[in-house]
Amino acid sequence: MIKKCDDPEKHPYIILARKSVENTANKLDPCNGIDPAEFVSVPELNIKRACFVSIKSRTMVLRGCIGTVTPSFEAIWEEIISNAHAAACRDPRFPPLSPREAEECIISVDVLEEPELILDLSELDPKLYGVVVEKGPRRGVLLPDLQGVTSSRQQIEIAMKKANIASLEEITVKRFKVSRFSER
Repeated sequence: MIKKCDDPEKHPYIILARKSVENTANKLDPCNGIDPAEFVSVPELNIKRACFVSIKSRTMVLRGCIGTVTPSFEAIWEEIISNAHAAACRDPRFPPLSPREAEECIISVDVLEEPELILDLSELDPKLYGVVVEKGPRRGVLLPDLQGVTSSRQQIEIAMKKANIASLEEITVKRFKVSRFSER
């Protein structure tokens, strides 16, 4: 499910991700100016959930995306701050975000439901489900509803490539849904 924010500056997921990205780009602590007391009392921020934070340019070109399939923190507000920080400076595909890029970027937060094992590729739909492909210690993840991804097969191939998995033999595939909150 994609939830576009009518006023993204007021949604707590976007507020947290934006603040963390801007702080990181300005070489500040990602929590700078974030008062946990504001978020501890909000029930939807205190659930234990995995999430991804994506950063795109104004022309919607990916600039950073980092996330978790299994939660690393007790509360999603902490997960969002950590993943936003990592997306801004630790995505190995990109250099760290500059302050100017941080001002102009578009941020989205995908909150994951628990991944479930599938036994047949017919159980997938790239518009509805993200995938986790695993083989031994290798794991590739692909979010749902990505531009240019039109088939389950393509989705699996991209996730395999991300994990450097060469063969479909002995892979495990899980699917998951997300709630996406986006500035655009």
